Amino acid sequence: MASHIARRKFLATLSGAAAAWPFAARAQQSGQVRRIGILMPYPKSDAESQSYVRAFRQELARMGWFEGGNVQFDERWSTSNMYLVSADAADLVALNPEVIVVVGDRVIPILTKLTRSIPIVVALTSDPIACAVESLARPGRNVTGFSLIEFSIFGKMLETLKRLAPGISRVGMMYNPDNPVGAAYLRAFEMVAGPLAVQPINLPIHDLADIERAIASLVEQPNGGVLIPPDVTIFSLRAQVSALLARYRVPAISIYSALTAAGGLVSYGPDRTAMFRQPASYVDRILRGEKPGDLPFQQPTMYRLVINLKAAKALDLTVPDTLLVAADEVIE
Repeated sequence: MASHIARRKFLATLSGAAAAWPFAARAQQSGQVRRIGILMPYPKSDAESQSYVRAFRQELARMGWFEGGNVQFDERWSTSNMYLVSADAADLVALNPEVIVVVGDRVIPILTKLTRSIPIVVALTSDPIACAVESLARPGRNVTGFSLIEFSIFGKMLETLKRLAPGISRVGMMYNPDNPVGAAYLRAFEMVAGPLAVQPINLPIHDLADIERAIASLVEQPNGGVLIPPDVTIFSLRAQVSALLARYRVPAISIYSALTAAGGLVSYGPDRTAMFRQPASYVDRILRGEKPGDLPFQQPTMYRLVINLKAAKALDLTVPDTLLVAADEVIE
């Protein structure tokens, strides 16, 4: 009887596995190779960004899409230089892949001008409505993806910075105005600054020299701080930005935990590695035949607080116990 039951369980498992046999596996068996473009506005030497793409590929592989088997990846790695980004975008579109995965608000308008037919999955964007889509629930056209933030978190970021550095009364938002979402950043920042008794300061930057000038101008008066929203330029220069903030002794909060790991004081934002796994599900669905315009834009549901105690000590700041307990990661 026991062996009969075991045999039935085995056959049920086998039947279920056959029913769930991935479309990807069938595509591989038929010899069909699907082409996926990846456009990253970071230098290929950036190890952090490489880890994101690796997470995306691993998640696709978990779903049955393997490089060298049933998919081919065409990667293009740029910098924050928009001429290079535009050239890489045009290059990818010319290859006519079945889907392109991209990062950043600046890249979306470039691609949507180049193609209205190739599906585009955005791994990280700040304001999909401003950049490309009709609504979050039904994006329409050929673009869908995942939002990096909701602008309401700027209030939480400012509040956290003030808890770490209570004397702060002036905070500059640093961002590259080439980002089409920059103006929306600034409006949202100004709205939350007033209730927290913070004077909002606009710190537009384009390169490292601009960043140093912005920080130097901020410290001409006392009690200044910096808030860093999502920005390709700053992320690419995160080690240099952290060093400048430390040199000028400016408390700053960033959305990037990688910037905190590079020596920054504190970050509050989503887990970017986890977010890079999410687009794999949409790429999988598109390769199976679904339309990107029917796949809703998703927003993050969890944010991570990371505090660098060494940076706090260098700034003569005492981290409240309540923040230490709330932190998802404390860097010693």
